Amino acid sequence: MTPADTDPAGPPEPRANPEMLGHEAAEQTLLRAFNSGRLPHAWLIGGPRGVGKATLAYRFARFVLCQGAVGQGPGLFGDTPPPADSLHVPAENEVFRRVAAGGHSDLRALEIGADPRTGRARREIVVDDVRAVGHFLRMTAAEGGWRVVIVDSIDSLNRNATNALLKVLEEPPARALLLLVSHAPGGLLPTVRSRCCHLPVGPLPTETVAGLLTRFSPGLTDEARRALAGLGEGSIGRALDLANGGGLDLYRDLLTVLEGLPRLDVAKLHALGDRLARSGNETAFRTGMELLIWWLARLIRGAAQGTPPAELVAGEGALTARLLARHGLAPWLPLWDKITRLFAQADAANLDRKQVVITAFLELEAASAHSP
Repeated sequence: MTPADTDPAGPPEPRANPEMLGHEAAEQTLLRAFNSGRLPHAWLIGGPRGVGKATLAYRFARFVLCQGAVGQGPGLFGDTPPPADSLHVPAENEVFRRVAAGGHSDLRALEIGADPRTGRARREIVVDDVRAVGHFLRMTAAEGGWRVVIVDSIDSLNRNATNALLKVLEEPPARALLLLVSHAPGGLLPTVRSRCCHLPVGPLPTETVAGLLTRFSPGLTDEARRALAGLGEGSIGRALDLANGGGLDLYRDLLTVLEGLPRLDVAKLHALGDRLARSGNETAFRTGMELLIWWLARLIRGAAQGTPPAELVAGEGALTARLLARHGLAPWLPLWDKITRLFAQADAANLDRKQVVITAFLELEAASAHSP
């Protein structure tokens, strides 16, 4: 498959994406399982956000649905068709079109929906949605083949919904396939994990992310594209979110303040706090705090490995090398935990955003000013 040169509209939704880049090994694992005739009924597709897990799930679902009632058995004249060598289904295929439109009768997608009473988006997947899926799977396939359910993501299920899904996993109907997408599979109940076949999906190669950025954000400079590919850490979803939301400029602004360590420039710090705390700009606050925590995690990894992290923007390498040479690992790990908890509290308790930003940076200042 050869991607289009550019597509400024952005990547298609997973259900309508005909391409799969960077996860050939995972695709072959699914293909071998299907061709073996002993396909596990539930797959836990786990990995970081934005790397293509849902795209892979829909790719496999389309492939399975295309088999219909024929499956892998003998053909009309007794011949057995050769095993498939790819999960690819062309975009012009009828099954592809119906899946993309959300209209295939043998496929259900379980996602966070709206509360029918209020019309507002929920924050979790609820038990009634899972029970409806269980009923769907017990029905005979409308087209004589498989019934497929994609849960995107299983991390969004509340406790009751998880227990209801567990019952489905314990007693799966025949020719039923569940594809469970998870951004943090280690946090799921052991009873859920034990009833699934695990399929880890890792970060995309940096070169793949950079190539996709060229395609979906063609206006980026080479320097910005390289930096965003690094900030994305193998996630094209994260890299595009940062590109579209001004994340690279925000990261540069964070580093401008951090460059003052061990003594921060108060005016620059307050200017950054005002920017992140501006009313109606929740995305900037969340992105800024996540980038700060991510930068600190890179610093910790560099200290643990004895090598400063790669420079993504000008001046970053000198800053991290200076901090690591002076302090090593000791002050940064507890500081990462403290700032992570501060961010979580800000989200849960609606704390003053500017004060959260200033407190986080003052904690960094105190840690870096401490003599080793």
